[in-house]
Amino acid sequence: MTPTQWTYLIFGIVVTVALIFDLGLLSKKNEQMTIKKALVQTCFWVSLSLLFFGFIWYEDGQESAIAYLSAYLMEWSLSIDNIFVFILIFGYFKIKEESYARVLLIGILMAIVFRAIFISLGVVLIHKFEWILYIFGLFLVYTGVKMFNAKEEDEFNPQDNLALKFISKYMRWTTEDPQGKFLIKRSGKTYLTTLSVVVVMLAFTDIVFALDSIPAVFAISQDPMVVFTSNIFAVLGLRSLFFLLRGAVDKFDYLPQGIAIVLVFIGLKMLAEYFIHIPVYVSLIVIVVCLGGSILYSLYHDKKELPKGQVK
Repeated sequence: MTPTQWTYLIFGIVVTVALIFDLGLLSKKNEQMTIKKALVQTCFWVSLSLLFFGFIWYEDGQESAIAYLSAYLMEWSLSIDNIFVFILIFGYFKIKEESYARVLLIGILMAIVFRAIFISLGVVLIHKFEWILYIFGLFLVYTGVKMFNAKEEDEFNPQDNLALKFISKYMRWTTEDPQGKFLIKRSGKTYLTTLSVVVVMLAFTDIVFALDSIPAVFAISQDPMVVFTSNIFAVLGLRSLFFLLRGAVDKFDYLPQGIAIVLVFIGLKMLAEYFIHIPVYVSLIVIVVCLGGSILYSLYHDKKELPKGQVK
């Protein structure tokens, strides 16, 4: 077997065993997730991702390993924006906390399937039409500038979600208490519950985020193995990260600006690739400095105006 085939095989085995371990030992049906358990699971997925980074370094070399780590950090940071949207969706539909873990799991598994399709499509397009990388670059620059200048009133509104509009128009669903069920029958008709609607919205939301993140990863590396494994590891850790950060996600006020700068840099790097080659380790340094700097700055500077007497 080639080194790349070995990497895919090990990746598949690791992810399968990790999912069994995570779902079987660290998670129980309808059990509320504590901060302690969320921290354990987050450390578990991050450690696994870093161990895989070491394996890639050993099996495929330094450049592939650094590209993987850069892509993973890019995806991981964008996950925090995902979490903020997830919180709004759960709150809008008044989902009970004991259902969070199961709904998140199904939504994330659906997102993984869609991401695998997008990545495969991206690989084919880049292979046949190399010039599409420049379109990706322009798109990333545009997205980064738009994100940097985004205003508070532009924040996600569940009512405007295309998935919800589609379900409301073409499918039967009910807002009554789902009692842990995804489908219920009334008068001989089957209705989707709010749990099913939320699952679809979570998957759709991740697809929207993937339209930014996957081109960004292709700017770091066009190696399908690097793109696929970094994406999947970042998404698999999203559930535990949600429970760990849901009470503190609003403290990262300036993280979107940090992500925006990274997206602009990566977009410009992609556009300038024909004239100058920027080593992948430079991308890693920019990602770490911008994301780390924006998080630290957020912790010591208030951005949003809060009512008097309210503590952030």
